Order: sequence, then C-alpha cells, then structure tokens
Amino acid sequence: MTGSAAPETPAGPHQAAQAGPPAPGKIIAVHISYESRAAERGRRPDAPSYFFKPTSSLASSGGQAARPVGTELLGFEGEVALIIGTPARTVPLEQAWGHVGWITASNDLGLYDLRSNDKGSNVRNKGRDGYTPVGPQLIDARSVDPSALRLRTWRNGELVQQDTTAGMIFPLAQLVADLSQHLTLQPGDLILTGTPAGATVAVPGDVVEVEVDAPETPGAPSTGRLITHIVEGEGSFDPALGSGPSVDDHQREEAWGSRAAAGLPAREETPDDDGLTDHTTGTVTETATSPTAKPTEPSATSGSALTAALREKLERVPVAGLAQELRKRGLNNVAIDGVRSQRPGTTLVGTAKTLRFVPNREDLFTSHGGGYNAQKRAFDTVGEGEVLIIEARGETGSGTLGDILALRAKARGAAGVVTDGGVRDYAAVAEIGLPVFSLGAHPAVLGRKHVPWDVDVAVACGGATVMPGDIIVGDDDGVLVLPPDIAEEAADAALAKEAEDAWVAEQVAAGHPVDGLFPMNAQWRAAYEAQEHRG
Repeated sequence: MTGSAAPETPAGPHQAAQAGPPAPGKIIAVHISYESRAAERGRRPDAPSYFFKPTSSLASSGGQAARPVGTELLGFEGEVALIIGTPARTVPLEQAWGHVGWITASNDLGLYDLRSNDKGSNVRNKGRDGYTPVGPQLIDARSVDPSALRLRTWRNGELVQQDTTAGMIFPLAQLVADLSQHLTLQPGDLILTGTPAGATVAVPGDVVEVEVDAPETPGAPSTGRLITHIVEGEGSFDPALGSGPSVDDHQREEAWGSRAAAGLPAREETPDDDGLTDHTTGTVTETATSPTAKPTEPSATSGSALTAALREKLERVPVAGLAQELRKRGLNNVAIDGVRSQRPGTTLVGTAKTLRFVPNREDLFTSHGGGYNAQKRAFDTVGEGEVLIIEARGETGSGTLGDILALRAKARGAAGVVTDGGVRDYAAVAEIGLPVFSLGAHPAVLGRKHVPWDVDVAVACGGATVMPGDIIVGDDDGVLVLPPDIAEEAADAALAKEAEDAWVAEQVAAGHPVDGLFPMNAQWRAAYEAQEHRG
C-alpha cells in the first residue's frame, strides 16, 4: 500500500520476519458474511458474493469522507480487512490463511442514494474517493487465530458495532480460498470481509471509528482506531451525464439497518418481498426522487372524508358543540386532554398524521434517536392540511418539537401540531404562526425523556386514540378526534345546534327566563321552528 492510505506496521516480534505490504492492485469486498448481519437483514446467503472497489477510494485514518450535497444516506460499515502476503491461485482451504500477510481495520463507506442503477456493482456508491479508509496499523496474520478477531465500530464515541470473526457465516480462510478459484490474489490486494449488525448512517459532523483486535492473543494486538470524519461535500450531479441520487423507504431501511432505526412504520412482508440483497446484489425497482426531495408518501387527506366543504363547516363549528354531538353518538373518549393552544383564538382543522415516542432508554436512543429518525421523518413528510399528532405519554419533562421542526411543518403546509408533551423554543414556535397545541413549554431536548419510534401508526395522545387519517379539530376549548365516517353528520348537527343556541341566547338577552327555554320545551321549540321557517 502506498501514499497516505498505507497503514503503519506496528513494531513487534513479527515485523522483522515479514516486510510491509505493497500497494494493492485490487480491493475486493464481501456482501453479507456475518450471522448477525444476516439476521438483521432477514436473509442468509448460501455462498459468499463479492464486488470490487477502486484503489482510488483508499483513505487513511484521520481523513474525511464527503456526503455529496443533496444526498441523505451515507452508510458506514466497520470491517476486518485482509491484506494478501503471497500470491494465491486455486489454493485449498487448509492452506488459504497462509497467503494472508496482514490484518487491518477498514470502513466500507457507501452512498445508498446512488445504489439504484448499478445493480450490485456498487461502482458509484462505494467507489467514491475516500470511501475505503483503512488502518491505522497492521496485525501480522501469523500471530492470531483468524476465528478470534474482534471488530468494533463507534459513531461519535458510541459503540454501534461489536462482533467477532467466530460469528461469521464464511470463515476468513474460506473467502481467500473461494476467491482464489476465480482470480489470482496478488500481494497487497485487500479483501474487505463484510460487516456485522449495527452498520448504519453517518451525517456531516459525525466521527466514525473502527478497530480490529485479538483480545485473546498474548499482547492483544490491535490495529488501533481507524478514524473518519464525515463532512458535507460540494458540487452537484449533472443529470445529463447519468442517473443521479434517488432514495426510497427501502433504501432507508437498508442504510439504517432496520425500518425502526430509519423511523419507518412496520410493514408486512410477502413471500416474494425479498428486498435487495446486501449492497444491491439483486435487482430492484425503485421510485426515484430528486436529490433533495423526500419520497412522495400517501397523504391522509387523499381520498379522505375531509372535503373542502366539510373543512369549511368544521372551521365554523365550536369544538364544544362537536363534543356534545359525539357524546350523543356514544363517543366519550375522543378528547385529547390537557393540550392548549399557544395563541388564544387559534382554530385547528386537519387530518391526522401520527408520530409515536417511547420512553427513553439509552441503548434505544443510540440506535433510534440519531440521524434521520422517526421525528425528522414525520416533520419532513407531513402533508398539506395534515395535523401532526405526537404521542408523548403526557410527559412534560422535555420538548417534542422546537422552532426548526415547526418551520418545516409550516413550510410543508401542515394544518398544525398536537402533542401531549412539551415544546422547546416556545416563544419562537408561537411566532411562526403554526397552530401548536401542547402541555406547555420545556427547554430540554428530546433524548431526556423520549425515543422517536414510529410514524403513521395508531397513537395515544392525551388519553385519546388517534388513527392516521382521523379528522382533528381544535380551538380554545381543546382538541377532538373525529372518526371520518361520522364527521359530516356531527358537523351538520353541531352547526344546527349552534344556530338554535344563538336563537336561545337572543331570547335570554331579551329578558326571558331559561326555565323551559334552555333546553327548549315544546312551546319554545314551536316558536323556534316557526322563526326558522319564516327565515
């Protein structure tokens, strides 16, 4: 290996016996190779499969890896890297490990936004400059048991990957022997041996560290930590030259490691729903999006009961009147208790889009709280006329949104936000003008009490169950959930009752006693109906 990407050979008893490696002629990477990764992906390969990475992608410890402007899913994968010491061609399994000269750490970076059109070759998404950091030091392969190596990866100091080569589906020696059946492995060639569970997404500002060691070997040889700084790239892609970035929810699931980690709702698998093999070794049909846009998702308002005419009615009817009509129809548990608008006089009408938080647990916040989590996805995909309903379990000890997310919701045309939790940047959120109903202000960030978990699922907000697509109405009296199938009926009845109450108020103001008038007896009912008929 040459240049700044070359690991430093550590001083030790094996250094004199084996010179350092030459520059690699090729880099070969393995797809799914760990049992933990296979379990995470839900598919276990019968045999190893491979792809090439260009040597121009090599980088050294302490370097930078750029996520291009307009992309979202820069995935990192800590891996054990083998460096070939002597030529290997058609070598038997029992002799294969003898052709490995050194072991080092590697980070197999890839940009999932560029996977769709390469059909498994990974040329664009994993071949970019700086996307194969290796190092910083070498372990002499003859000094360790290849089944007793430990791999660990940290993101911003948090351990996110930890496994050993004993947990591999295909032993390291098998990978060497198998590849040697098809091509000659030359001294210096690199084999990136696959990643265990826990590989996920990095964003600009993140620091990813990878270390390989042999803790059971005397002296516990180690590669040291391979450090990569994730930065925002410059420039853009020219669509006239070739296909550009595109992402969909399947790519998010693959990049983050699971639908839950990506903030996606669970879905049912069908027998034919294999998804992509790891690193897109199979064929996939995707919905392309622009580099900066999120994928189009069905809006709860699309085809819903909230027509323009019904919206106009609900904007006129008081929530208290609707509550009375719902009670008449046997619905007593449709009030989102405790929430109040930030600004008196605010009204709210829209269809529900839901976001669920679960109580904070440190390991779950590590896996689900960072990156493009469920909270960010909810605010990025809330549709025009939708009300984002947040289940925060009535916990007021942290914020569930702040000014940036409120701005995002308003920019997307959201009708408002209802949360049975707190709001950060309370005054700033109020100034934005987006209707927000909450339990009050709190300065703490999300991770103090909550883990963002699900989007577009049934939630419990303020003691009321809310389904995606339910109709939400709010005013100074509070917030109600209207089942769509009776919303029109309830609105018409509430408006009729409002007209009746207005007439009763006129009679009281004229000096009539309320006895027999409120509620109306037969005499007063006849007078009202006669007045209505004349009107």
